[in-house]
Amino acid sequence: MNDQFVIGVDYGTDSVRSIIVNAANGNEIAAAVFYYPRWKEGLYCDAALNQFRQHPLDYVEGLEQTIKSCLQQAGPAVAANIKAISVDTTGSSPVAVDETGTPLALLPSFETNPNAMFVLWKDHTAVKEAGEINEHATKFDFNYLQFVGGIYSSEWYWAKLLRILRADSAVRDAVYSWVEHCDWVPFLLSGGTDVKLMKRGVCSAGHKALWSEAFDGLPPDEFFASLDPLLKGFTKKLFKETYTADQRVGNLSAEWAQRLGLSTSVVIGVGAFDAHMGAVGGQIEAYHLSKVMGTSTCDMLVAPMNEVEGKLVKGICGQVPGSVIPGMMGMEAGQSAFGDAYAWFKNILAWPLQKLLPKSAIIDKATAAKLIEEATNNIIAELSKEAALLPPDENNELALDWFNGRRTPDANQLLKGAISGLSLGTDAPKIFRAIAEATCFGAKAIVDRFNEQGVPVKGLIGIGGVAKKSPFIMQMMADVMDMPIRIHKSEQTCALGAAMFAATAAGIYEKVEDAMMAMGQGFDAEYFPNPERVGIYKQRYNSYRQLGKFIESATEGNGE
Repeated sequence: MNDQFVIGVDYGTDSVRSIIVNAANGNEIAAAVFYYPRWKEGLYCDAALNQFRQHPLDYVEGLEQTIKSCLQQAGPAVAANIKAISVDTTGSSPVAVDETGTPLALLPSFETNPNAMFVLWKDHTAVKEAGEINEHATKFDFNYLQFVGGIYSSEWYWAKLLRILRADSAVRDAVYSWVEHCDWVPFLLSGGTDVKLMKRGVCSAGHKALWSEAFDGLPPDEFFASLDPLLKGFTKKLFKETYTADQRVGNLSAEWAQRLGLSTSVVIGVGAFDAHMGAVGGQIEAYHLSKVMGTSTCDMLVAPMNEVEGKLVKGICGQVPGSVIPGMMGMEAGQSAFGDAYAWFKNILAWPLQKLLPKSAIIDKATAAKLIEEATNNIIAELSKEAALLPPDENNELALDWFNGRRTPDANQLLKGAISGLSLGTDAPKIFRAIAEATCFGAKAIVDRFNEQGVPVKGLIGIGGVAKKSPFIMQMMADVMDMPIRIHKSEQTCALGAAMFAATAAGIYEKVEDAMMAMGQGFDAEYFPNPERVGIYKQRYNSYRQLGKFIESATEGNGE
């Protein structure tokens, strides 16, 4: 029998990456990355307003270029045996579309309008709307927020929709439906032309859009119409049915088959969020928290349905049957800033280089640019090296990791990061260490919440860039958690998870668990707690929680 190959496509915050994988063993045949050019230029974004938008052309161009690059690397024999494509994306990253399912920004009249583009997960312009949803939900006898941890977030579907409808009358008049990125790309690849026929994944629908079997789909129109008349009747334009990611959307359309050089027999799988497919690519196990660590973290936990029946974990990002592994309960938590917190501090330190060196009278501009690039690229590595030499101490500088608000436990995007205990003896490595500790303490708060609510965390799995590249932070994570953490071998865990779902959607495997078993790459590192540091970190974690309570009360006291 000929080898069978599948393609996994992983849309991240800064880039899209595609891989071709041998479905028999998970071996990576080819890989390609495309950095979004408009996003890289900072177009359509305003960090001061927490506005982060991405143009659909970045996604379309990246999809075509990465897959074609992979096929070119792999050769015609592999291309002839591609069986399926599955896609994961960031989320909640929705967009306004017309009746054909076309994002409004792809229409000439909206091509430069940020409100007609994908509203990226980290966009927090809908803080007010999220607050209104939370207040509004208390007025109903039925708790429509019970399956999303009891708190709705500005990072999610309905808050973002309401914000866009209020902010832009042109978009409001033109929008027909509101679509997640992970649902739109499979629709695009399969040649969809009627948004009412778009297959929506249970992953995005359950965790972000308040869909649940418990209330036969989305909350009733009354819930939304009484929140704001702008939402009246909108549920009729959306969906009632959802699908798990092991199912198929359809086949590759003739147009995309020609563009990519593939056959129309290629199966297109139902889409899902990156962390959910990444957890599968990272070989998640029941009650093991799979931590996808990048700019933010997404923490996934799966459990047998009968063992968590009736348990609702407060303050997480939802629990949805089948959202990670069909047939199991999928639970999601995470931190709004992880790698972003380190990047923020790097940018602070790089500011003088970027502003002063280009004006230097001593060196030319080309040399200045090279020096800036070299120094900036090395800042995090050098900080990690120096910070690792500093012993943890109860009286060290202390930070909060809420630089982009708090995702879980208990979402609150109004909260801010903080650094305390500064003195004239504080230097850059000490501040960096405090920020790194804060991200680990934030991770521990999530584990504590699961344990407190009766869902025990029995192990940790590290996935993603930070997990692979920073032994310093991973050792600190093990010390703070007082638990070992295994690091998955794959460099492209999310894309590999998408490939596993593609193989299942194509019928190569009956269940995604079978695909995980055959295609999983295993683990190549494990960090164990250092008993000498565990006690100190327990003390510092208590101090972190006290600082958090102070900042939270001060934020509320300011009336924000």
